[in-house]
Amino acid sequence: MPTTRAQPRLGLGIPEAPDNGFALLIDGQHRAAQGDAAFAVHDPFLEQDWGRVALASPADVDAAVQAAHRAFADGRWSGLLAGERARILLRLADLIERDADLLTRQQICENGKLISEMAPGTAALAGDCRFFAGLAETHGGMSVPPARPGFTTFMLKEPVGVVAAITPWNTPLGLLGWKLFPALAAGNTVVIKPSDVTPTSTLMLAQLCLEAGVPAGVVNVVTGDGATGAALVEHPLVAKIAFTGSTATGQAIASRAALRSARVTLELGGKSPQLVFADADIDRAVSGVMAGIFAATGQSCMAGSRVLVQDAVFDRFCDQLAMRGSRMIAGDPLDPHTQLGPLASRAQLDKVLGYFAIAQRERLACLAGGHRLDRHGYFVAPTVYRDVPPTSRIAREEIFGPVAAVTRFRTEEEAVALANDTLFGLAAGIWTQDAMRAHRLLHLVRAGTVWVNNYRIIGHTLPFGGYGQSGTGREMGAQALDAYTETKSVWIDTGNDLHFATGGRDV
Repeated sequence: MPTTRAQPRLGLGIPEAPDNGFALLIDGQHRAAQGDAAFAVHDPFLEQDWGRVALASPADVDAAVQAAHRAFADGRWSGLLAGERARILLRLADLIERDADLLTRQQICENGKLISEMAPGTAALAGDCRFFAGLAETHGGMSVPPARPGFTTFMLKEPVGVVAAITPWNTPLGLLGWKLFPALAAGNTVVIKPSDVTPTSTLMLAQLCLEAGVPAGVVNVVTGDGATGAALVEHPLVAKIAFTGSTATGQAIASRAALRSARVTLELGGKSPQLVFADADIDRAVSGVMAGIFAATGQSCMAGSRVLVQDAVFDRFCDQLAMRGSRMIAGDPLDPHTQLGPLASRAQLDKVLGYFAIAQRERLACLAGGHRLDRHGYFVAPTVYRDVPPTSRIAREEIFGPVAAVTRFRTEEEAVALANDTLFGLAAGIWTQDAMRAHRLLHLVRAGTVWVNNYRIIGHTLPFGGYGQSGTGREMGAQALDAYTETKSVWIDTGNDLHFATGGRDV
């Protein structure tokens, strides 16, 4: 096992205790958790713990929410001119670019994602921040013609209040930015609860917020486990919850939030189809399917894990996918030549190995992979199952690993039926050189994002989210700010008594 690889350090002015413990960020101050409780952070490539992070108690969560509530109530952020909030966010984007290498490497040491993926993702994070900085000055209400004589009427957009941002481990800063930047642009305050797999990179970004000029109490971080997240979700002063993670956890959050009418945005799981037609460029389609399921070691909500291939090219496609998957280079995620990184944790490794056992019990034909790699790190081989029945658990359940379930179809109608035979609806890919077919199918396939002759391309100008059990609401795009604002209708009496004669209207 390698021993010379540099260990991650938090840096950026954040104090570390002698035991390498990382503190909570509450009201602009770094503090230990109540009772000095802590948990370990772990490198999935080295299979080694490398630090300890504060484990927030319900009392710590309450302190963070109270700090955010005070910061919202006194207007230290929401009361700023929108242009001033935009200026601070633009400064934050500059700082993200300045420390991009540190932010990238910290995430890799937490979750094992490849530097070839994480570095562009960090660059995109700065771009996302600038996008929402621009929207801070342009997002607003509108004047509308009055429905009664004698009035001036218009709508205002106002921040919701305290936002709880609960983020996953697969893309910790990218998916945090999808929540944090629009929330701040709209004037809200935020309490972040990162995954217990990837907490330290979030603390880094929160420190940059302070350096950029975001006032104390506006951005707070409570690190911990599921109990920490539950305390945040149930806090009565949290006005909105923005969550990315598993469908089961998202449904539990929605249920608890509904009891007090808290707003929610949920970006949940997927079992996304890729439809490969006989007229597709097969080499390009194989590359796209590999990007959809083997990139990020399959640990992506939008993973195109259900591969639907037309009968005429089925054997050829399966053989190419299996061959190219088996040749992927597994190794250190900090090495730019590595093509396959480890799974993010021992728990995720055990989950994926469990699905390999399910596939064996279902007697699925395995063309490649289906096993753990014989090396250090939480690696599994890129895996291809062919002729997978649509009723198989491998075809229906989100595995979150590099596992492709390939199913054949004959007609366009059958392909659409198979694609839509799921509880999810996050994404889909269509591979065809027939432009008319592509336009037909993009309307018929029920998914929040549809790619044609490409896959896994996203950007801040378009919203992202899903149908069905893939979530509620959308992130990114100009519409994202609507999720972090309340709409207020205003009726101003202009002194014309005519409206009294028309009578009122109640709801």
